[in-house]
Amino acid sequence: MPNYPRNPFRRGSNDFDDDNPESDNGDVHRRRLNIFNRRGAIVAGLVLLVVLAFGSWLAYEAVQAKSNLEQARQAVREARESLLKGDSDATSQWVDKAEGHANKARNATHSLPWNISAAIPWLGSPLKTGQQIADVVQALAVDVMQPSADVAEALSPDRLLEGGRVDVQLLRDSAPKLNEISAAAAELEDQANAIGEPTYFSALADARTQLQEQSANVTGLLRYTDLAAKLAPPMMGADGPRSYFMAFQTNAEARGTGGLLGGFGVLRFDNGKPTVDNLGPNTELHGASSSLNLGPEFAQQYGFANPFTDFRNSNFSAHFPYAAQIWRSMWAEQSGMTVDGVIAIDPVALSYILGAVGPVTMPDGERITQDNVVELTESTAYSRFPTDQVARKQYLQDIASEVVTKATGEVKSPRKLLEALGKAASEGRIAVWSASPEEQALLEETPLAHVIPDDPAPYAQVVVNNLGGNKMDYYLTRQIEYAADGCEGETRKTTVTVNLSNEAPDGPLPDYVAGFAGLENIANKPPAGTNVASVSLVATQGADLVGAVANGQKVPIFTGVDRGHPVFEAQIAVPKGDSVELKFLLEEPTTAGEPRVPIQPLVDEVTPVISVPDCEA
Repeated sequence: MPNYPRNPFRRGSNDFDDDNPESDNGDVHRRRLNIFNRRGAIVAGLVLLVVLAFGSWLAYEAVQAKSNLEQARQAVREARESLLKGDSDATSQWVDKAEGHANKARNATHSLPWNISAAIPWLGSPLKTGQQIADVVQALAVDVMQPSADVAEALSPDRLLEGGRVDVQLLRDSAPKLNEISAAAAELEDQANAIGEPTYFSALADARTQLQEQSANVTGLLRYTDLAAKLAPPMMGADGPRSYFMAFQTNAEARGTGGLLGGFGVLRFDNGKPTVDNLGPNTELHGASSSLNLGPEFAQQYGFANPFTDFRNSNFSAHFPYAAQIWRSMWAEQSGMTVDGVIAIDPVALSYILGAVGPVTMPDGERITQDNVVELTESTAYSRFPTDQVARKQYLQDIASEVVTKATGEVKSPRKLLEALGKAASEGRIAVWSASPEEQALLEETPLAHVIPDDPAPYAQVVVNNLGGNKMDYYLTRQIEYAADGCEGETRKTTVTVNLSNEAPDGPLPDYVAGFAGLENIANKPPAGTNVASVSLVATQGADLVGAVANGQKVPIFTGVDRGHPVFEAQIAVPKGDSVELKFLLEEPTTAGEPRVPIQPLVDEVTPVISVPDCEA
């Protein structure tokens, strides 16, 4: 047989064999597997590339959203400041910036990758929150701040208050637009509060909280401006002259609304122009009485103090409309003049006003300033005139007259004055009541009304009434804490803790300051300078008292009702340099609503500690 060279392309038993089906199938399988692996790698690479591109796109949109949201919110803050200054041009410029950044943020948070990612359960929660935040910021700029720029003039203190006169017509003309903007702001605040809390990513949770605070600030500004536009024109004499009984409260002797009625005057408004006359000491109300009837609940709670015939006890209740109506009725029966309302103010409020308008100089050359007016009227006056009450009352009356005259005249900085009045009102140091039911209803939407609310939300108001008939409350300091268990169950345990300290200086004080004119019938009087007080808790409607302790010892409690709220009263004595811790232990209904702890406007400043959960309805 010829010897042929081996054919490298021929398959043999040791190479590829066409006659060996198993060998052929295995080779095909391997080749197909290799092709599949290569294709899988390509697909995986493409998927990875898409994921990376998607992630990069989402990251880019996130950076754009974050940057533009921060710039939009900053522009809204600047627009609000310009709005307060009444600068319509600057407001418009800031609003335009806010709107531009808000639109970019909204576009970013509603882009394709963001929408897809936000739809993923749980993982998409922060992105959903980001969309809601962007929507609210855009609406805040477009639906609230933009139209507000058109009425910026109505918010300008320099425009509203010129030459000692309030431009009530400007407010009235702006009222419809302000009402519309205020309604839009309120709706937006609800949307901000409804933004879901992200399941993770704390930065978005912080942004959500900051936006809710900002929307609340803007809404509050516009709501109160809207109310001012409705209230100020009629109350300031746009439709005819108005008159108000103006009470000066001396909170060195505590009363429910702040302090003892120390003096008074009549404040008049005629087309926005204020004047004050008939300033007089409280002694002019000696013998005054009121035929007013405030109902059986009031009579049962406060009738023992003869509030309708003794002006000194006319404001034991913290509900200012009660005192206002009594004072109005007393003045009408004493003078024959029926005023349109009542305004109350205290020395701390006068200090804020002096800080805005500058000091006043008394006829004898003494300067009354922001820094000394409280001490002069609440302390020094009693040392300067320890026995001459007529001279002391005249001195206090003269100070009040000078301050009010300056504040109602030409003012260099109307904005500072309005800010001072706003601060005093927020602390309850200025209170207003109107004899018009419609106006009073609007007033009760503001802090000016100083009312005990008629609703079931959690409530704890501590009210001090001086029982010694002295001026020791100038030296009284308070700490107040309201703490409650959780929202489970129909009732929960609650504790209201009140710390009272008597910080009177060592050494003797005038008897008028440290004596006990109010305890004439008490045989064993405490040492001079002791602060003897009725301390009442006006509690949540439906609350029951479990017990009360002072410095760890049980104390007797008098119970009553004020405006549907249970009232629990303890009588406490705090010696000079000493403190008393009073605890009210309660079982109160687990009700919905934000817990409130109104602070009685005395000389000291109090920031209550509130540890009460806000239970949803």
